[in-house]
Amino acid sequence: MVVERRSGQNLIFDQLELIAQRSIYYFFKRSLDIIGSLIGLILLAPLFLLIIHLIKKEEPSGPIFFSQTRIGHNGRKFKMYKFRTMCIDAEARLITLLDKNEVEGAMFKMKDDPRVTRIGRVLRKTSLDELPQLWNVLKGEMSLVGPRPPLEREVIKYDECDMLRLLVKPGCAGLWQINGRSDVGFKDMVELDLLYIQKQSFLYDLKIIVKTVFVMMCPNGAY
Repeated sequence: MVVERRSGQNLIFDQLELIAQRSIYYFFKRSLDIIGSLIGLILLAPLFLLIIHLIKKEEPSGPIFFSQTRIGHNGRKFKMYKFRTMCIDAEARLITLLDKNEVEGAMFKMKDDPRVTRIGRVLRKTSLDELPQLWNVLKGEMSLVGPRPPLEREVIKYDECDMLRLLVKPGCAGLWQINGRSDVGFKDMVELDLLYIQKQSFLYDLKIIVKTVFVMMCPNGAY
């Protein structure tokens, strides 16, 4: 990949310098986030209701949404929302599956995860489980485009280069999602995120959003 893993301090300086030069871009990026998330929440309301019905039909006693503490911009913690795709005791069962992790590095991914519900598999394959994150975008905790927000247990394993992912606001869509998603290893994901930070622009964000829509219609590497 294009990002050389030089000393952490040099990388941090370079990335912060790039970010500091983009104040106008970040103003328009936030404007796009507000407008885009509002329109999305309104237009997708009927789809939200259908998904809610299907989730409750499969597991009536379970919650509709799944919230999880994630690490955002500059290490800030926030609650990220998704439609629930796993059985109710999924977190408790995770410890029994850690040795079956299919992704190297500070992530857990398992293609045939037994904790995923039937409707959950469909939602994950199409990325529809991610739609509630439009609320996170509207609140300013996430952006429409950016690195995926990591878990706390993942961040404690980060090296200096990995930590650079946290220099910008996390996003719903990004280079990782349009380049194979779960088929991409952790180190490659970090390098894609750093490439995004280097190339950030309004037009680049729009390009990623459009590609993400196509990926959702023709899913590949999502599980």
